[in-house]
Amino acid sequence: MKKEKKNIGLTIILILGLVTILFPVYITVVIAFKQPSEMTNSISGILSLPAHWNLDNFKEAMRVTDFWHSLGNSLFITLATIILSVIIHSLIGYVLGRCKTKNKFYNGIYLYLVSGMFVPFAILMMPLVKQTAYMGLSNMFGVILLYTVFYLPMNTMLYSGYLTNLPLALEEAAYVDGASTWKTFWTIIFPNMKSMHATVAILTALGTWNDVMTPLVIMSGDKTTLPLAQLNFQSQFGTNYNLAFASYLLALLPIVIFYIVCQKQIIAGVANGAVK
Repeated sequence: MKKEKKNIGLTIILILGLVTILFPVYITVVIAFKQPSEMTNSISGILSLPAHWNLDNFKEAMRVTDFWHSLGNSLFITLATIILSVIIHSLIGYVLGRCKTKNKFYNGIYLYLVSGMFVPFAILMMPLVKQTAYMGLSNMFGVILLYTVFYLPMNTMLYSGYLTNLPLALEEAAYVDGASTWKTFWTIIFPNMKSMHATVAILTALGTWNDVMTPLVIMSGDKTTLPLAQLNFQSQFGTNYNLAFASYLLALLPIVIFYIVCQKQIIAGVANGAVK
């Protein structure tokens, strides 16, 4: 009886969680396909299905946001950040993960880097704006560099935790065969961290893809990303919700596809060491 009650309680919680997730998605899709004339102040007018399903809002949203140009910028920034993060952060995580338990100096460096997760961006914003402008990095390359630094604390913690699942015997065998530390990392350790690479990639991609503040305050000129392009639908007198929600769906699709492709590796990475 206790087990049945527990299962019923878990089922209710899962249903509530599903509704909580699906309801905003439903509202987004319905409003994206509606025309402005179908929008009313009543709840039924917002929740009702569109009278005619058409893609006019999506076409107009793509024109207003210069979709392909903004998409290209977002993809370039996100992919470059992922590549740099996986390479650099895995190296740092490997060194600190193997040495922090043996040497207090490395443990101090590890704690110092991880403490960066508790520093809010609002504190760093103004100094970073001035510094990047002074160094000529008020562009996409400056944003990529900042993202790589911003996600260093979290990714270092993930990689160093995941290394506890990789036995030292693998490295010792490589050393006996004459492999250097550098070769051991790239031929043995790096390939065996595929699950954590996927976890780091999706977490970094989610944060980078959805971020508005960093590109807004750092980049100058006509360069824009998809999240920044959403600001085009807001004016002094209101917001065009139909076009805005259509644009939100367009911006959402690439990252959802990326997550679906990598979800198995992400779950494996989290289960095998992300919380250790």
